Amino acid sequence: MSDTAAPQMSGEVREALEQRRPVVALESTIIAHGLPRPRNLRVAEELEEVVRAEGAVPATIAVLDGRAHIGLDKAQLDRVADDDSVRKLGHRDLAPALAAGASGATTVSATAFLAARAGLRVFATGGLGGVHREWTETQDESADLGLLARTRITVVCAGVKSILDVPATLQRLETLGVGVLGYGTGNFPGFYLSSSGEPVDWTVRTPDEVAAVMRAQDALAGPPAALIVANPVPEAEQLDPALHDRILAEALDACGKRGITGQGVTPFLLDYLARETEGASLEANLAAVRGNVRLAARIAGAWVRA
Repeated sequence: MSDTAAPQMSGEVREALEQRRPVVALESTIIAHGLPRPRNLRVAEELEEVVRAEGAVPATIAVLDGRAHIGLDKAQLDRVADDDSVRKLGHRDLAPALAAGASGATTVSATAFLAARAGLRVFATGGLGGVHREWTETQDESADLGLLARTRITVVCAGVKSILDVPATLQRLETLGVGVLGYGTGNFPGFYLSSSGEPVDWTVRTPDEVAAVMRAQDALAGPPAALIVANPVPEAEQLDPALHDRILAEALDACGKRGITGQGVTPFLLDYLARETEGASLEANLAAVRGNVRLAARIAGAWVRA
């Protein structure tokens, strides 16, 4: 990899890694494309502060002017939040973006790839992508799954987006050899909901237990797959389940009637949910992200102490 293609770490992140202090990777898509302005910047700063409050260093990841950055300063964070030209980059988009000198916010797949490439081991996000409904007809599956099957990183999330086919996604993760741990729960979280109704095979209850699984992964020296720590949003902060089910059914019906397919499905459904729940789905999403970021910082701390 050339010097210009190698990820550029901030001084704070580099020093933390050299001193074996905890570092948490954060995606930037939620900043550039997931929230309205100016709240997006406030949330980005809040999430970094949550990491710091737990004694870890935040490493928000983005591509700016053809260079991948691991850890952003204030001006760079402002730019990701405010610049309309910032694109949305999955891991397959990284090479063209770097070659073209483009700027982009990183999705789960791109963030996980760049974080692992830089030597980070823990990554916090909201919800993963997965297998889409009507997969047998569309063959639509998130690039997150394939990337996580070959990337050794621990991802703290609130499950997968509830607009997806959750049972099929869990089956796909099993096929790909990606480990799934329920954090304090025997059920896989449902992103906006504390539970998707689907069971998990393994439950952990402390950051130290997660770190022990990470150490065992390394000791086994098997395929470099990720480890998913599925952390449910607190019940008090979840979207009302009955409201969620009703609005999601309406959203899926509207999507079908309008003939929306492919990459247009997910943003349509998420926008529909946010609008028709009067922002309640967004608040549940943010509650989940905050909890995931806090837990990821604690896991990163347990990992460096191991």
